Amino acid sequence: MAGILVPTLVLPLLLIAFIVLRFGMQITFPIERGLVFPMALVPAIWGLWSMLWQWSHERTHLPLGLHGALLPLLLVPAGGTLATSLRILALGSQGVTWFENVYVPYAWIAPCFLAALAGYYLAWKYIVGFANRVLGIA
Repeated sequence: MAGILVPTLVLPLLLIAFIVLRFGMQITFPIERGLVFPMALVPAIWGLWSMLWQWSHERTHLPLGLHGALLPLLLVPAGGTLATSLRILALGSQGVTWFENVYVPYAWIAPCFLAALAGYYLAWKYIVGFANRVLGIA
């Protein structure tokens, strides 16, 4: 339960931002194709990842923050493969194109991925760790 706390709190905020962008500011690219699937799957993945840490912690002694930072190493390739197969993401010679409208150069992807790793590390270390302590499972 502690693992699903963060995405359950963050994803409604992303949904609000989507609603404001889509309906309030009339931005017309089809972001909802890439929004629904993560909103349904990410909390479950975080919960399973938290259970995996609880199960393996006695053997691996891996810190919770580091365990959480490993999750994007699985999510990004899986999400990229799925987005490419669903034609949400198109790979080009100089960068990627999301939703046929948003172009991201490859030079921006590595720093964004490192920022995601750092964000996941901090979220797992402090927020999930706090929730684990409150629930008495840490």
